[in-house]
Formats: sequence, structure tokens, C-alpha cells
Amino acid sequence: MNDPVSVPAPAASRNPLRRIYHWVLSWAETPYGVPALVAIAFVESSVFPIPPDVLLIALALSAPTRAFRFALWCTLGSVLGGLFGYLIGYALWSTFEPYIIGPVFSRETFELVTGEYQKHGELAVFIAAFTPIPYKVFTVAAGVAQINIVGFILASILGRGGRFLLVAAVIKLAGPRAKQLIDKYFDVVTIVTGLLLVLGVVLYQLLR
Repeated sequence: MNDPVSVPAPAASRNPLRRIYHWVLSWAETPYGVPALVAIAFVESSVFPIPPDVLLIALALSAPTRAFRFALWCTLGSVLGGLFGYLIGYALWSTFEPYIIGPVFSRETFELVTGEYQKHGELAVFIAAFTPIPYKVFTVAAGVAQINIVGFILASILGRGGRFLLVAAVIKLAGPRAKQLIDKYFDVVTIVTGLLLVLGVVLYQLLR
């Protein structure tokens, strides 16, 4: 890639999430950045704690002309990972439950998410895919709740694709200031957008 973004070597940390974060970033400095992006996006959709946005931002900043291409690869990996999460919930839940409830997320969170499917279905998947809400919780819960698989895939593509393409657009438009803007405002923008979508759906149901 041209003009690679240097990732500073982190000081030793006892925080395992911080070490994983810097490990994810380190892939931007290698020729395997895109395969790593797809792989991290895949596993993040079911079990991995660090979102792929971290690596996506680093790669896109290193080669802004390829930002949208990176976003599409990230979307592909994330949606495929979401399908794997769905499979865990749908067919393998009894096997995976002891390794997920507790280590990955609490039973209370999981039961809350599963309950939301009974009210909002695919809309809940889209909001989780687009906003900072942990998408992995919703992919597994979708399989447990056995929601419509086609609706799940479409909601995941729209949500994950919208999120990652928004990251790419900010980098293309803002240039070197993009990372600062994303760090400061991105989560707020996605939350507000998700809330506006929910409001639009509610109004539609009330007025039809």
C-alpha cells in the first residue's frame, strides 16, 4: 500500500483487551491486512471483543483510494460471521452456551436481546449491526429465536454495510482528520441514526 500509516509500538499492558486492540492494529502494517480484516470482522460477529472498525480505519487511512473496497471486504466478513453466530444459536446452542453465557455476555443481556426479537425482529438486527450495540449478541440470539434467515441476512448487510461504508466515507472526505472525527463523533452519529430509524418505523405503524 502507498503511504502506510505507522502504528506505534504499545507499551506493555496488563489489560488483555488493550493488547488485543494493538494486535488488531498491527495487521495494517503487513501485506495481510485485507485477509486479517475479513477474518477479524468474521469472528467479531460471534465471539471476538474488538470491532473490525479499528483495522478498517487503519487500512483506509493508509490507502484512502481503497477505503470503500476495504469497507466492502469488512462487510463481507462481518455478515458471514453473523451467519456463523446465527448457526451457533440455531443448531449448536446447547454446545456453545457454557462458553458464551458468562465469558462473552451475561445471561441477562442475552435474554433481553432474545426478548427484543419478539417485538422488533429484523429491525433489532439492523440497529445492532449499525450502532455500537454488540452485534455478536444479536447474531447468536437471532439463531436461538429462529428469526427469518433472509430477513436476518438483509438486515445484517444493510446495517454492517452502512456502518463500514460510513467509516470509509468519513475517511475519504476528512482525510487525516478522519480518525479524530470517528473517535469523537462516530458512535453518537450511529446511535442517533438508529434512533431516527426506530422513530420512523413507529410513526409508519401509527399512521398507516
